[in-house]
Amino acid sequence: MRVLFTHSYFLRFDPKQWSLQQPYAPLGTMYAASMLRENGYNVNIHDVMFAEGAKDIQPVLDSFKPDVLVIYDDGFNYLTKMCLTNMREAAFEMSKMAKERGCKVIVSSSDSTDHYEMYMDAGADMVMLGEAEMTLLEIVNGLKEKNINYAQIQGLAYRENGNTIKTVRRNVMKDLDSLPMPAWDLVDITPYKKAWMRSSGYFSMNMGTTRGCPFKCNWCAKPIYGNRYNSRSPQNVVNELKFLKEKYGFDHIWFCDDIFGLKPGWVNEFADLVEKEQLHLKFKIQSRADLLLQEDNIKALARAGCDNVWIGAESGSQRILDAMDKGTTIAQIKESTRLLKEHGIKPSFFIQFGYLSETKEDIQKTIKMINELLPYSIGVSVSYPLPGTGFYEKVKADLVMKTNWTDSDELKLMFSNTYQPEYYKQLHRYVQNNYRMHKAIDEIKKAFSNPMNAIKKMAAMVYYIPTVFIAGQKLKALERA
Repeated sequence: MRVLFTHSYFLRFDPKQWSLQQPYAPLGTMYAASMLRENGYNVNIHDVMFAEGAKDIQPVLDSFKPDVLVIYDDGFNYLTKMCLTNMREAAFEMSKMAKERGCKVIVSSSDSTDHYEMYMDAGADMVMLGEAEMTLLEIVNGLKEKNINYAQIQGLAYRENGNTIKTVRRNVMKDLDSLPMPAWDLVDITPYKKAWMRSSGYFSMNMGTTRGCPFKCNWCAKPIYGNRYNSRSPQNVVNELKFLKEKYGFDHIWFCDDIFGLKPGWVNEFADLVEKEQLHLKFKIQSRADLLLQEDNIKALARAGCDNVWIGAESGSQRILDAMDKGTTIAQIKESTRLLKEHGIKPSFFIQFGYLSETKEDIQKTIKMINELLPYSIGVSVSYPLPGTGFYEKVKADLVMKTNWTDSDELKLMFSNTYQPEYYKQLHRYVQNNYRMHKAIDEIKKAFSNPMNAIKKMAAMVYYIPTVFIAGQKLKALERA
């Protein structure tokens, strides 16, 4: 049996990410392909990351002639969790082309888990719900033997006699070391490396060390891996790092876990192995302010080669953090930021505006926190209601006209809040420019030992002062609207 894998994240359909040119290979897709290949199936991957559009799959369907098309999105990438409508439409189009050629179509993604009826209406024969490698293996085994009993397969939505049936949820895998290494050889890594070298001057690759997140932030959806947290062993991770370094010569790794190194002692053991193997890594992770302050984690991260930690800071208002059920404090954000800088690690902040009941005072507290702590970088977004979250339940009555963004830079607030949606778009511009101005001022203070560098920073500051003023005036006008 021949199985063709693809996914629905087209970089060209997301203008902001296309301009950044910092793509990561579809890790989840490669894990699933590797699982089937290990079990004897003839598999291939049609990677759409750099494709022009959905129709690019047609010649692959015609040449490979698969019995099954699996649209398997990368559940490790936050961009796919946003369920962008551009990507959804592409998945529908690929499903249709495969069905026209007599393929069975199976889908796994955050969006299809939330909207499985919609995907089956568009041509999918079945949608896998949750962690899907074992589900997929059972489906393909059944199709091969021609004795499939869909009702006995956990984690599946399908139709029978015009009725939609959803089976019980499958338990997540606990032993992640038992998974085969992702099928890196089935994806052409060359264009990824070229994009990174052009845009950034170094080559970054992605790896996952864990699945799931046990924390209960009420706006965070976990349709694939859920609230359970399972981890690969440090030795297993180091083995893959050694393989990727030898095979592809990466300069940098993004560990794309929701939470890196939560298991007690994991980070220290990992750092010991990295030092023992003399890997000389540079990597970035996502973490929480409270977790970073435990067990000398920051020291261990520095030993292992951590270069950048993205903290889910979200807000400078404790009232908003509590409303989000974030479970962290402003004091923890400040202390973890200080310690990261002290150990030579760049702290970066995810910031979220527009949460329910957020006031102008809350917004000002967030801006003040950014300006005082001056993280290495900030990612600013607005609250995005994802199905399956407590936050979504609170605002779903307002989501009649629009429930998904078209691309990751749309930044449209989709529910009624303190201000109109356009205010939050302008707030994004203001905060980014204001942050850059304060960064320039701080760097000028540090740069006088290098006169040329100081001149460059002063030029940046001169640019941002009027930019911030104009953005601030527009923001005030929208506050009064």
